[in-house]
Amino acid sequence: MNEDVYQIGKIGKAHGVKGEVQMQFTDDVFDRTDADFVFLKVDGLLVPFFFEEYRFRSDDMALVKFEDIDTAERARELTGCEVFFPREKADSDEANISWAEIIGYTVVNSADGKAVGTISAVDDTTINVLLSVADSNGDEHLIPISEDLMAGMDKKERTITLNIPDGLLEL
Repeated sequence: MNEDVYQIGKIGKAHGVKGEVQMQFTDDVFDRTDADFVFLKVDGLLVPFFFEEYRFRSDDMALVKFEDIDTAERARELTGCEVFFPREKADSDEANISWAEIIGYTVVNSADGKAVGTISAVDDTTINVLLSVADSNGDEHLIPISEDLMAGMDKKERTITLNIPDGLLEL
C-alpha cells in the first residue's frame, strides 16, 4: 500500500445523468483544506481524479463531479472505488490529525520504546476510541487511545507513542 496516501472514503452510485457520483467519506479533510483532486483505486492502481465541483449532502456524503466524467455510464464505472487523499495535502498537524490519517502508523509503547505494531483500523463508534494494532506475528491488539494515554506523535516517522497500561498487550 502506498504510504503517501490514506483512505478517506468510497464512491457510491451515480447521481443524475451528467456524471456526478455519491462519495461517502470518513475523514473531514474537505473541511481542513482546499482539495482539488483525490486518488481513486481503479483496477488496483491509484489514479488521480480532479474535481470539477462537489457539494455536501450530509456530514459523510458529497455529490462529486469529476473532470472528464460526463455521463451516467462513466460515473457508474467508478461505483465502489476506494477514495484516497495525499498525506502531504492534508492540512493537519499533531494537534489536528484525523483517525483515517493514522492508519498505517506504528504504535510504540512508551514504557520500553518498542514498536507494538501497525494501526490497521480505528473504531470511533463508541465513547472509548480503540486502535486495532497488528503486531509482527499477525495478532491484533485493541488499544484505547485518549489524550491521557498519548505520549507523542511523529508524523514524519509515522509513529504514535502511547502509555499502554500494564498487561493490556497480553490480553
